[in-house]
Amino acid sequence: MANSKQKPDTVLIKAPERFTEERFHLLCDELASRDESLRRIIRDHGYPPLWVRTNSFATLVLTILEQQVSLASAYAAFKKLKERMGTILPEAFLKLDDEALRLCYFSRQKIIYTRELANAIVSGQISLRKLYHQDEETVRTTLKKIKGIGDWTVDIYLLHALRRTNVFPVGDLALVNAIKSVKECPSATKEDLVALSASWKPYRSIASMLFWHYYIKKKNIRLVH
Repeated sequence: MANSKQKPDTVLIKAPERFTEERFHLLCDELASRDESLRRIIRDHGYPPLWVRTNSFATLVLTILEQQVSLASAYAAFKKLKERMGTILPEAFLKLDDEALRLCYFSRQKIIYTRELANAIVSGQISLRKLYHQDEETVRTTLKKIKGIGDWTVDIYLLHALRRTNVFPVGDLALVNAIKSVKECPSATKEDLVALSASWKPYRSIASMLFWHYYIKKKNIRLVH
């Protein structure tokens, strides 16, 4: 006789897919096997570096600093902040006044944005540890509640800090310009690029890094921070 007490169904939540150092070149090769343009980037410039960051307040501060400025400017401000603080933690960051942050090259807006972020972490409004395990839409919704954090900042965080495999930061100017150059589609719209990116799923993060690699090599950009 069947047991009348049925166990409730167990709901299995699939962990978000991430790229690792061990898999990175394999994923590049997988994309190159599908797309001649990506194969040509690897042939001409080699594999891109594994651009990853820690899942930390400091990483999000750097990403906010990178908004709409050159990487050199953002790194200069971040370096100043590290010299001032050592370890960049939200509780200690909140003790810095406006003048201290201005001396670290923070603009008025970025002082506001980074303070909002620090307060959200200290108050428990957001937990970076929890975000690591949550789905992309939850991460996006949670972070965008913070003033000054939009889709581009979330995309960069998802890609570099959480190492999610299928992020496509279509708001990133360098990425857009690289794709338009490689694919020879200078008049492509944002919608065109999103449609084009479908062929790189579920590894659009890795495709993005390949295009960034092309852009950096072509522009002879030196990344130091």
